[in-house]
Amino acid sequence: MNEYNDYLEFAKEIAIEAGKIMKKYFYQDNGSSYKGDRTIVTLADKEINSYLIKRVKEQYPDHSVLGEEESFDKLSNYVWVCDPVDGTAMYARHIPIAVFSLALVIDGVSVVGVVYDPFTDNMYTAIKGEGAYRNGEKITVNNFALDDVRSVSHFDVWQTVPYPNIWEVYKELGKKTYFISLGTIIRASMCVATGDFVLAIFPATIGKNYDIAAVKVIVEEAGGKVTNFWGEDQRYDKDIDGAVISNGVVHDEVLSSIKKYLERK
Repeated sequence: MNEYNDYLEFAKEIAIEAGKIMKKYFYQDNGSSYKGDRTIVTLADKEINSYLIKRVKEQYPDHSVLGEEESFDKLSNYVWVCDPVDGTAMYARHIPIAVFSLALVIDGVSVVGVVYDPFTDNMYTAIKGEGAYRNGEKITVNNFALDDVRSVSHFDVWQTVPYPNIWEVYKELGKKTYFISLGTIIRASMCVATGDFVLAIFPATIGKNYDIAAVKVIVEEAGGKVTNFWGEDQRYDKDIDGAVISNGVVHDEVLSSIKKYLERK
């Protein structure tokens, strides 16, 4: 575990630098443009991703990097999986709801995770088997049911979402929980980890392991549950099949609704 602690400290150093880069471009022209999949990218995304690769090459040259904007493939079973700026659509419009995310994935399993929100200076961290923390203080999920008056959940949807019937799931579950969309699945998942939300649903597949790799270890170390849309664990060094991020209490109920309306990809 000492080795994992070293990896966590490395990830935290990267996160702090990423936060500085995010704030640098936030208050100026961030060079936003659109990619082929209609998602937005900024100068901060690219600079953070390149910085991570540079640092991994220096410190862990036998490791690989899977970044949303750029990768470094050493065919290693140690893979740093990064979303440089999650919530880019908000960030590009100078709305301060965006986070940096980095996980170390070994043989497909997330063992170290860091999420950093530079706008609130909140850093969420976890090592598999050692609990989850926000700024060094332990965090835990809540135990609310979906229909609890305190229940708040997050939903995601976009033009090319690969599960077009996802709206039916939201409509059914929305009769019980208060759904909102923060514009960033990773920040919403941290709300699950801290007990502020009961649930976050992410209907994504190709290239979206970046979004959930760190979420997996942080939320589960906080006592929650993270699976694909069919209730299964999945690898985080390749494409995923949706993600349900919950406090664990509501998980089976959510999966039942998903299975009514969606087909496996």
